[in-house]
Amino acid sequence: MAENYTTKSNGHLSVQDAQVAVVMVPLPAQGHLNQLLHLSRLITSYNIPVHYVGATTHINQIKFRVHGFDPVTTKNLHFHYFPTPPFENAPPNPNAQNKFPIHLMPSLNATIHLREPVCSLVRQLLGSNHRRVIVIYDSVMTWVVEDVPAIPNTECYRFNGFSAFFMFSSYWEKRGKPFQAGTEIFEDIPSIENCATPELWELWRKQESLEGKISCGELYNSSRVIEGSYLDLVAKEINGLNLWAIGPFNPLLSEQNKDSNKHHQTLYWLDRQETNSVIYVSFGSTTTLSNEEIEELAIGLEKSMQKFIWVLRDADRGDVFAGEERRAGLPEGYEERIKGRGIIVRDWAPQLEILAHPSTGGFMSHCGWNSCMESISMGVPIAAWPMHSDQPRNSQLVTRFLKIGLNVRHWARRDELVTSEIVENAVRTLMASPEGDEMRKRTSELSIAVKQSVMNGGGNSGEMDSFIAHITQ
Repeated sequence: MAENYTTKSNGHLSVQDAQVAVVMVPLPAQGHLNQLLHLSRLITSYNIPVHYVGATTHINQIKFRVHGFDPVTTKNLHFHYFPTPPFENAPPNPNAQNKFPIHLMPSLNATIHLREPVCSLVRQLLGSNHRRVIVIYDSVMTWVVEDVPAIPNTECYRFNGFSAFFMFSSYWEKRGKPFQAGTEIFEDIPSIENCATPELWELWRKQESLEGKISCGELYNSSRVIEGSYLDLVAKEINGLNLWAIGPFNPLLSEQNKDSNKHHQTLYWLDRQETNSVIYVSFGSTTTLSNEEIEELAIGLEKSMQKFIWVLRDADRGDVFAGEERRAGLPEGYEERIKGRGIIVRDWAPQLEILAHPSTGGFMSHCGWNSCMESISMGVPIAAWPMHSDQPRNSQLVTRFLKIGLNVRHWARRDELVTSEIVENAVRTLMASPEGDEMRKRTSELSIAVKQSVMNGGGNSGEMDSFIAHITQ
């Protein structure tokens, strides 16, 4: 029997009696943890309890770093801290030729030990007045939930933490690049085999071999406004399973946590700058630059004469709370020379709030999908510098097809040093040229369309309502 619904003041359907519970199983990497925590926030707005699971260190990590809302005070959001065996917590290698964070593999492999605790939690929830439990799992966490479908009154839904553009192009490449309408655009995309390491592909193959037995449908942190044609192509590949594009997951307010006592120093500085005058530079939580790369980037930013916020920190360890982080050096006298025009941030920065600030007019990014969605939803164009995994293809989506950014480094030249001249030219083009102004205009228009799509009656609002209705029927 269907649940009883009322319409909330925000226009969403609301489940009055929480007979359905959701268990969220994220991959323990920051961009994936972040996306599923924000999806948890959205689902709890329908008065459905969400149980977010993970190793203790990773739960603490995401709660410490979240921005845009306070998970501690969010009604119906419950965290479950599960122990995992100790894993090697090695630092990243700044001089590695392949930028994929191979040092994270021990923590990723340790997730297999969540398999039994997750099943126990599902059974516990079914025994506490929930008639059904829905498990949403990251696509690289399939092995954790492989026993769940055998439990009565449960369903599993796969979350793809990647763009639909990336996912379909990967399906197409795996099938031998067959000719079919709509695939011409993929002819010169980067080969996926060069984007990661054998260790990651081995982990991925273990997940893929289980997939057909588990998933009842797929979820994307995307919008048909952004990726409509690619989502349609993916839908044809998944054998009739339902697909929902219910992003952006991140909050869309232009001012978040304005009165928060955690207001970051960068936001006070941005308050004093002109509209669209600052470029935000960050390569996410899985990239470590070499000393030589840092020096060239520093000089390029300085020579560009543009204002900037640069998050200069190494890639995360498997346990971000253990071990000392390298403090990368900068050219002598650098921070004194850029005073008033640039800020160097060496700790965690509130990326979502920085991108939402009206003074931020550009984003130099690795093009992880979480960062792409945050940048698009906030109307900020991207200077794309992909490092590994899905990032090279995401950068093509941003620069070539959406036309809301430019390339700093083309993937085909990934083994070459990005010089200060390249950085300077990219920053000047994005921040101080008619071409950059056009990109900003297109990104702003796309941002408006995305926000309208999640308002009452918008396409993505309907997709979220559709998913909730589906899992509560």
